[in-house]
Formats: sequence, structure tokens, C-alpha cells
Amino acid sequence: MSLPLILAVDDDPALLAAVERELRTRYAPDYGICCLSTPADALDLLEQRTQAGEDVALVLAAEELAGAPGSEFLGEVARFCPHAQRALLIGWENLGVPETGDAIFEAIAQGRIDHYVVRPAPPPDEQFHQALSSFLLAWAEARRRASHTIEVVGETWSGRAYELREVLGRCAMPHRFHLAGSEEGQAVLAGTGPRKLPLIVMPTGAVMEDPSNTDIARSAGKELDPSGDRYDLVIVGCGPAGLSAAVYGASEGLRTVVIDSGSIGGQATSSSSIRNYLGFQRGITGAELARRAFQQAWVFGARFAFMQQVTHLSREDDGIVVGLDTGGVVVAGAVVLATGASYRRLGVDSLEALHGAGVFYGAAASEAPLVAGKEVVIVGGANSAGQAAVHLAAYAERVTVVIRAASLEAGMSSYLVHQVEGTPNIEVRTGTEVVGGGGDGWLDHLVLRDRSSGELEKVGAYGLFLMIGAQPHTQWLPPTVERDAAGFVVTGSELGDDAVGTFGRRPMVQETSIAGVLAAGDVRHGSIKRVASAVGEGSIAIQSVHRLLAV
Repeated sequence: MSLPLILAVDDDPALLAAVERELRTRYAPDYGICCLSTPADALDLLEQRTQAGEDVALVLAAEELAGAPGSEFLGEVARFCPHAQRALLIGWENLGVPETGDAIFEAIAQGRIDHYVVRPAPPPDEQFHQALSSFLLAWAEARRRASHTIEVVGETWSGRAYELREVLGRCAMPHRFHLAGSEEGQAVLAGTGPRKLPLIVMPTGAVMEDPSNTDIARSAGKELDPSGDRYDLVIVGCGPAGLSAAVYGASEGLRTVVIDSGSIGGQATSSSSIRNYLGFQRGITGAELARRAFQQAWVFGARFAFMQQVTHLSREDDGIVVGLDTGGVVVAGAVVLATGASYRRLGVDSLEALHGAGVFYGAAASEAPLVAGKEVVIVGGANSAGQAAVHLAAYAERVTVVIRAASLEAGMSSYLVHQVEGTPNIEVRTGTEVVGGGGDGWLDHLVLRDRSSGELEKVGAYGLFLMIGAQPHTQWLPPTVERDAAGFVVTGSELGDDAVGTFGRRPMVQETSIAGVLAAGDVRHGSIKRVASAVGEGSIAIQSVHRLLAV
């Protein structure tokens, strides 16, 4: 098998030579390098590579090729190499030019390019290579070729094998799944000897047979028993809000521990590409954002207790007591509730029985390779559903987005609406809901209902990705924590009058009805369900923590 290809296309010989110099100097040992001057020759080469089953990692194209926008050529690339990263080469002088920005936005929205890269300056141009490295990493992760990838082997797609994949996803740990009877599965098992299934093989070569969730956390160095200790700050939940509170709390000298029944990232790990997060102009996956935040907080001194459930919370004379399902107890000066929310269950028995076997809650980023060339349906109208649709469209033959509302604009950011509507193999069904479906061991059909006429329609579907509603993780909280009718935690000025009398002061903005216990992110009543908002609330909560500890 030949090396994965990096292809550059430019009809200006001098500019093409500069790009070729940089590509061959840095990437020739690990990638095939090809530089061509015409789109026709490039498409012929890509067709040959596809027919030979050879990988194409990255395609670069000039802003203008043969008198046409380079984005038009890059749009054609997807016909042959749907997983290749595609980037437009732009001149430094065009950065900030409105017309150039508009053209790039439109090309991304219509699925013709992934992003742009500024042409290389005289060497060494590390910014150019940093951009290319991000494209190559995105390609490697999408193709399950990234370093430190965990192998999972199971006898079936569902059951414990799927539970292991879910746990690894919640830990934001790159992994790939193989059926034991597949060629890939047999290759993995050949190196392990007779073993009980399902099993996972760590990047170090260590093999674990049907490991517990705690075993997985321990193997990744993410397991801690915090019981019996006293901390300045206990954070319950390790999604964006909890990670943000951990970064700011630990960096400002607070003895901080984060406790989560799963691992890092929360619901954000299901986001395949967050393009509107400040500072990440090429977008970032929810899992990668979570990994970076975890490492940042860890180095600042935050400690993490994963795969442990908080079951009890009360205000006592010596502080706030946090009880764990292990029987352990942690005492805190202040607590931040950042338990987030999860997708609401569909409640159709025949589909719940296929959970992990074609029916997934979130999981579009990790399960996308399973639906290559198939028909899939996404239920949901928020940003996560839009991101999933665009991501899955690069794998599936057709993606249908089903929403109960009359339009996508009701719950999705404008840039994502534009991108969904501009992707040719995505169809949007408004005013529609999923009411049935089934399959023999794997999903093969769904039943849709038109909400206005009541008409039922049976459609073929190999995958169903559910991203509906938001159900807060607050069932474990004591009755003394005030919640709204949907279960979200009420804070600050919206608390009842009793809170002022209990506290002897006005509650702080994010403070719950238990003094010293704050809420941040999706779990809080009235919060904006966006990653950036959750991160902001996590950081702001630390200001209140300092005030509480100073009393």
C-alpha cells in the first residue's frame, strides 16, 4: 500500500514550487507528495487513487485555477476522496479582505472546502506547517489512524461492546471497533492470543478483557479516590463548564477536585466540529477541546475522580459534604454543579432495543465510519444535530435531518443552517417525528409521522442518531436544591424569597438554594446551551467561590 497522498494544485509555477518545497521538506517520509498544474490532471490522479484503494490525506488548491475559483475544483475532490481534507491556498495580502472571507465562508457552507491556509513564506514558515498539521490530524482521526488509538473487539455491535465504546467516547479517548469475525478483528486478536470478548487493546499493547469502566479510567491514568479529603472546591461534572471551573479554580490556587460518573467532555464530546468557538478558526471537535482543557487543568493542579457518582450533597457545620457511590465522603469549602444535560430518550421500545446497533444517542463523531455509503437519519434541530449532519454527510450516502419545528432556524446557528442546506446529500424534513422502526439485530427501517397530517411513512435507515431535548442530570440532588419544572437548577435572583432569609444575604448570581453551592452550564435554569456559554459560566463561578471562601 502506498503512502497517503498530499496533493497541491496551482497553475502558477513559482507559487506551486514554493508549496512543493515545503511539502517535500517536511512530509515526504510519511506521505506521498504530488504537485500538479491543472485541475483535470489532479482529478484523473484522484480517480486512479480511489480505484486502487489508496488514501488521499490532504488536497491544496490555489484560489483561482484555470480561470475558475479553486473551491470549485476542491468541491469535485469529494466525489473521489470524501475523507480527504481540502484547503484553499490564499495569499497573505488577502487575509482580512471581505470578499475573500465571504468566498471562504460560502465554500465551507456548501461543503466544497474544509478551510484555508495562507501560502508559505520563505522557510522556516512554522505557521504554514502548523495549519497543515491540523488538517492531517483531522484526516488521521477521521480515518481512525491517529496515534494512541485504542482497539476494541467484540462479538456484536451492541451490548457490552457498545458500552465500552460509549465509555471510551466519554473519556475522549480515540478508539476503533472491530467485529471479532472481521479481517481487522482477527488481525487484532492474532496479537493477543485466546481472550474473553469484548476486549480492548491499549496503545501500550496492554490487553483488558471485558474491563470495567473504572479499569478503563485507571488504565488511562484518570482514576482517583478523593474520599476523606477536604478541598477548597469540588466540581461535580467534567463537561465544558466543569473543565473551565477546574482550569480557573486550580490556576488561582484553589485546591480543586473534579468528580464525574463518566469522564471528560460531557455531551460536548458528541460535537464533531465546533466552528464558532472563539480562537479556533478551523473548528475543533468537542473531544479535542475536552482533552486540551483536561490537560490544562491537570497541569495547574486540579485533580480528577472519574467513574464515580456523587449521590449526596448537604451543608454541614464544617463545610459542604459530598457523598460518593463508593461510600466515600469529600468535604468542600464550595461546590460547583456542572453536571450538564443529556439527550432525551426517544421512548420507542423497538428502537431502544437496537441501542448501539444502528440507534445512537449523539455519537456521530465516533460511529460515522459504521454508516459509510448508507442512509442515516438524525433527529434534532440544535447545533449538535447540524454538526452531526455535516460530519455524517462525508460518510453516508444520504443524511435526513428530522425536526418537529417548522424550520432549522428555530434552534440552529445561522452558519450551520447555511452549511446543512448547502450540503447536497443532506435532506431536512420539518414538522416530522420518528414514531417507530426496527430491524433484525441492526436497524433497517424507521416510521416517520407528519405532525400536521398524521400520515405515516416507512423509510429505510441504517443509522439513527438522536439529539433531542435536554434532560438535566439533577435527579440525585436533595429536595433542598430548588429546580424548575424541567429539573434545571434555579440560581441567583430567581430563587424563592426563602433563600435570602436562609443565607442572611442575597444569593450570588450562580448560587443555588444551598449556600456555597453554585451551578454552571447546561444544568442551570436559563443557561444558553452553547459550549462557549458553559465555559464562560464555569470561569465566572470561580469569582463567587473566592468570595465564599473569604467569608
